[in-house]
Amino acid sequence: MDELILQLKNEIINVLNLEGVTPDDIADDAPLFGEGLGLDSIDALELIVLMEKNWGIKLENPNQGREIFASVKSMATYIEAHKK
Repeated sequence: MDELILQLKNEIINVLNLEGVTPDDIADDAPLFGEGLGLDSIDALELIVLMEKNWGIKLENPNQGREIFASVKSMATYIEAHKK
């Protein structure tokens, strides 16, 4: 799963154009929204598209988003369990 976490960090940095941020700057369990990376609702939509495009995962229940996108590690766990 470490490889997936690193891939996710790189994808997040690229898709969200996080200039000056490296994968090492993002802790696996750090919050993506609020205090952590400080992402917003537009960024959440980008992450949903990223999961669908790269792993074929459609977010069926939007209420799960808060749980899934809590951190890079929670995203990786969800992807591992649901990728096609």
